[in-house]
Amino acid sequence: MRDMRRQPPTRRFLVRSGAILGLAALVPGLGACVADGLITGTADGPERQSALDVSPVLLVATTRRPVGSPPKAPWFNSERGRGLSFAEVRVSAPDRSLIGKVSSAVGGDWAVTAVPQVETGKGAAGAFAQAAFGRDVLIYVHGYRESFESAAVSAAKLSDGIRFNGASALFTWPSAAATFDYGYDRESALWSRDAFEDLLKALANSPSGGRINIVAHSMGTLLTLETLRMLRAEAGEAAMARIGAVVLAAPDIDIDLFTNSIERLGPDVSKITVISSTKDRALELSSTIAGGVVRAGAADRERLEALGVRVADASDYGGGLINHDLFLTNPDVQGVVKRAVARAGGGA
Repeated sequence: MRDMRRQPPTRRFLVRSGAILGLAALVPGLGACVADGLITGTADGPERQSALDVSPVLLVATTRRPVGSPPKAPWFNSERGRGLSFAEVRVSAPDRSLIGKVSSAVGGDWAVTAVPQVETGKGAAGAFAQAAFGRDVLIYVHGYRESFESAAVSAAKLSDGIRFNGASALFTWPSAAATFDYGYDRESALWSRDAFEDLLKALANSPSGGRINIVAHSMGTLLTLETLRMLRAEAGEAAMARIGAVVLAAPDIDIDLFTNSIERLGPDVSKITVISSTKDRALELSSTIAGGVVRAGAADRERLEALGVRVADASDYGGGLINHDLFLTNPDVQGVVKRAVARAGGGA
């Protein structure tokens, strides 16, 4: 009979646990976790309001389980739902006054205020496409350790930060929003591929003609690349033609898996911009958890460019310890996203 007494932890277990604890200590907001060229101090003319600031509604597609009917805070939890759900989420814009800017630095800025109704099932993707009809779309796909609300706030900050004038959207998958659930998050992201593909197909088949722009962060880049591979294989070039810019910010993907995925995209690789940094502390820790394999977001620029993607090397940007979410916090890095969307002809 097997000895069921507790065994001493292995060295490998201790190394991985230490890495995860390092994430918890160093990255309180990990999940909330550029040639393209970073151009410091560039101006794009007079600053305009984003469409989200004028009409604060975020289109949300999610594979999370809704909380309550009608929905109540926290709106969607970390459990896997029954297929795709769609909601038009009401958000509140930050106070643009000087006092408001000071207070937002302490207590946050964008916030979810209401989720009036959720549609789940076969009609969800079509309902999303109808809500976005006639407009370009910017879809944010979040990374590891994100709650629904933190992901929604990041989506709003991104869209407002680049002054996007189309439909602002979020694809959110069932992250446990917990440091020690890296494995659950990765599996949940991959489990959500079919639902994300259904959403992209619905948008691509819409007669509105709008561009579909995607900005994915960290672990969300794995979900995005896998879904685009599926979309190209199953829906063909007509669907891929509707995809505008694809920005992969700090991709938390094994570099070998990343290489294979990129090679399967063929000419559509030209749509992809990678924001990388060899000084991304979070990706260093992720590499340790994964057994030491380099993550794509921390790979050398030359190695990434050889794959045919545009590269925005942000290694020298950001003065923080982590440097994992510069696309949300650094105006110069945000400019990379803005130019990628503009170059694709989609809403920025």
